[in-house]
Amino acid sequence: MITTLFRIFKSGWVNFRRNIWLSVATISTLVLSLSVLYGLLIMGYAADFLVSAIKDKADISVYFKTDVAEENILKISDELSAREDVKDISYVSRDQALASFKEKHKDNQILMESLDELGENPLQASLNIKAYEVSQYTALANLFETARYKSMVEKVDFRQNEIIINKIFDISKNIKLLGLILGAILAGIAGLVTFNTIRLAIYSQKEEISVMRLVGAGNWFIRGPFVVEGFLSGAIAAVLTIVLFFGLSLGFSDKISVVFSGLKIFNYFMVNLFINSLVILAAGIGLGIFSSFIATRRYLKV
Repeated sequence: MITTLFRIFKSGWVNFRRNIWLSVATISTLVLSLSVLYGLLIMGYAADFLVSAIKDKADISVYFKTDVAEENILKISDELSAREDVKDISYVSRDQALASFKEKHKDNQILMESLDELGENPLQASLNIKAYEVSQYTALANLFETARYKSMVEKVDFRQNEIIINKIFDISKNIKLLGLILGAILAGIAGLVTFNTIRLAIYSQKEEISVMRLVGAGNWFIRGPFVVEGFLSGAIAAVLTIVLFFGLSLGFSDKISVVFSGLKIFNYFMVNLFINSLVILAAGIGLGIFSSFIATRRYLKV
C-alpha cells in the first residue's frame, strides 16, 4: 500500500514538472484566489479593530444648564449608575470644564482674553456616559428627552458619534461582502485553470494511460497522479501566499499603525499564523484536489 502511494505521488510529481508552465499558471491563479481569502481575514480583523476602537471612544455627553445645582447632577449620576446598560459614568464640573478648556487653548491669546472679559465661567457641567453596547446609546440619549430630565439638560452630544459608528458598521459589512464575492469569482477561475491543466495533462499522456490500462493498473493508480498534481499546485500556492503576506504585513504594518493607531497587522499575522496558515493550506489543497478530481472523473474514463 505504501509503495503504491509512493509511486502515485512520484508519478504526480513527474507530471507536475513535465507541465511546469501550466503548473506555474495554475499556481499563480491559485495564489490570487488565496490572497483574496487571506486579505479577507486581515480586513475582518482590521474592521473589527476599528469598530471596537470606536466603541471604546463612543459615549454620551450630557450638558446641563448652568442654573442646575451640582447635587442634582450627582443625584442623576447615581440613578444612571444603577442602570444595567451603563458601563461607566463620570461627572465634569463647570470648574473642571473651564480648567480643561484653558489648558487646551492656552496658546490662543485672543480666546483667553475673551474668556477673561466675560468675567464668569460660561461652560456647563456634564456627565459622560459609556454603555456596554453601541445599540444602547440611543435609548440612553432618548432618556434625556423625557420630562424627568429635559428641563435640566441643555444638550445631549451623541448623534454625530452614532452616525460615524453606523457608517463604520456599513463599510465593514460591504468590504466583507465584496471580498467574499471577489474571492468566489477568483476561486472559480482558479478551479477552471486547474481543471484545464489536468485535462491537458490527461490528453498529453493518452498513450501512457492506455499502456497502464493494458497492464491492469487500478483506477486510482491511473487517476492518483493527476490528483497529486492538483495537491501540489494548491500546497505550493498556499505556501507562496503565506510568504507573500508575511512580507506585506512586515513591510506595511508600521505605516498602517501610523494612520490607525494601535492597529498592528504584523502582530495579528504572527499571533494567528498557525490557524490562518491551516485555513489557507486547506483552501489551496482542497481547491486543487477538487478541481483535479472533477477533471479526472470527466475526462479520464477508467
